[in-house]
Amino acid sequence: MSSSLKAREMGAAYTPPVETLRKRHILLVEDDEAGRAAYGQLLRQAGYEVTAAADFRLALDTLEADQPLDLLLLDIVMPGSVNGLALARMARMRRQGLKIIYMTGFEITGAEREALGPILRKPVENARLLAEVKQALAPD
Repeated sequence: MSSSLKAREMGAAYTPPVETLRKRHILLVEDDEAGRAAYGQLLRQAGYEVTAAADFRLALDTLEADQPLDLLLLDIVMPGSVNGLALARMARMRRQGLKIIYMTGFEITGAEREALGPILRKPVENARLLAEVKQALAPD
């Protein structure tokens, strides 16, 4: 018998495990300032904790910090020597099992598209972004 069912049968108030009480933390990597602000605000209003980074260096600082991180939401095309695909590879080396959602204003097709997983075409509608984030963070 599950502990939650047992607690309810005994008349005790059910308290979910501590981890489920923690806000889900998203690292948002977007070089466009307006997009970063808009997506960050939307995610915060939906109840997520968001760390926003304008480039891969700031994103790596967050990835290397000792804090929970549940999802990486990143733009594929970014200025500089490290694009979103390379950053995703770096993120997976540092945080195995980290969920990743890609965003881009460009069309990606073929085998590369299939290998990446979720790719949102920018500009992303709010409802679509929230649905993809919710799905990515759903228990396996």
